Amino acid sequence: MSTIAAVSTPNAAGGIAVIRISGENALDVAERIFTPSGNRSIKDMSGYTCAYGIAHDNGERLDDCILTVFRAPHSYTGEDVVEISCHGGIWVTKRILRAILKNGAENAGAGEFTKRAYLNGKLDLTQAEAVMDIISAKGDRELKMAENLREGAAFRKAEKCSDRLMKILGDLAAWADYPEEDIPEVEPANLCRELAEVRKDLLSLVENYDCGRIIREGVSAAIVGRPNVGKSTLFNCLSGCERSIVTNIAGTTRDVVEESVRIGDSVLRLADTAGIRQTDDIIEGIGVDIAEKLIDSSELIIAVFDGNSPLTEDDLKLLEKIDNKKTVAVVNKSDLGICKEISEIERHIQHTVYLSAKESDGIEKLQTAIEKVLEINESSFSSAAVANERQKKCIDSALVCVESAVSALENGELLDAVNVLIDEAEQYLLSLMGKKVTDAVVDEVFSRFCVGK
Repeated sequence: MSTIAAVSTPNAAGGIAVIRISGENALDVAERIFTPSGNRSIKDMSGYTCAYGIAHDNGERLDDCILTVFRAPHSYTGEDVVEISCHGGIWVTKRILRAILKNGAENAGAGEFTKRAYLNGKLDLTQAEAVMDIISAKGDRELKMAENLREGAAFRKAEKCSDRLMKILGDLAAWADYPEEDIPEVEPANLCRELAEVRKDLLSLVENYDCGRIIREGVSAAIVGRPNVGKSTLFNCLSGCERSIVTNIAGTTRDVVEESVRIGDSVLRLADTAGIRQTDDIIEGIGVDIAEKLIDSSELIIAVFDGNSPLTEDDLKLLEKIDNKKTVAVVNKSDLGICKEISEIERHIQHTVYLSAKESDGIEKLQTAIEKVLEINESSFSSAAVANERQKKCIDSALVCVESAVSALENGELLDAVNVLIDEAEQYLLSLMGKKVTDAVVDEVFSRFCVGK
């Protein structure tokens, strides 16, 4: 493979920048543009050693730098790797990269360093995918989940299932291909028990997928309620800025205002909606229709009620509409006193929070309620789980095949048919781990990476 290079730090001014070179000619390329102090030779440097020196371009001094050598196979990519740490100015970094490219290296593509690590056996495919999750993590939970994936928790569980299926396939093949040998017949009952264990392990991989997706990507959430209950005030409080207009005039919010907000370790893709009520105003009516559609499509509903006044007909209609939805009820304006009739809300919605959005009082209770509704807990991100849709599709497909094999056994079908289904499940697991995967899939996985990683 060619020798590649890219800036591995963000494209912004900083204290230092790191330029990475990887490939069989990495040391040669580095020697052409970098002169270590003391006239040392880069080619004579051992792995994991550094040298201070000058980066240059055709004799023109560019910057004082630190060069680090990583020898194959003991490097991130498994190839010879050189990393040059220079001052973090955007222009000087570009000049040094340009000199490297002029002297024999090629621009690295998106995720190409990690792709080479995968191709050279330094990472399995699930671990490689976790690298981008680590880079994009926005909180402790995302980071812990990504680290767990990078350590290979999902790979190990999938490999365990794959090994069990492979043993079953071996037993079936031996029994079918060598009938004259003294090989015990494969008993359908024993086979069912083995497949049931595989099914259990596969289900454990995907059972936390939705929760993991919420931790990584956030959850779509809509703030709903009748006019003037404090929806926009709550939205602004959670957003940390004045995103929605707040007035005492009913129907002020007519369009949907959206913002990604973090509540504790949860990210909400939050939408402030028009007050839900009967109206003759055409424009406000469109906003009400959109709000009602968001109730159907959002993963979380934050239903806001005015705690200082009795429930209205519009409030009661809203309670009916959000029945069976994942909902947190917010009884707002607690600083003004709570009407006794408001307790009716708790009969409809288990997770009810009393707060004052205007005074930002009680937001911590809202955070706790949201996490309970979304069922986010420690085990959701500490256990082995699939990380993305590609992995989930592989597991789901393998599950279908395993369940079909069990059904075939229970219906008394021939073991040849069962063998085909088990073999198909095994192929899906091999694809999950990257042991049998097309170039197109590999390219798709790494296309989501940033250049330099």
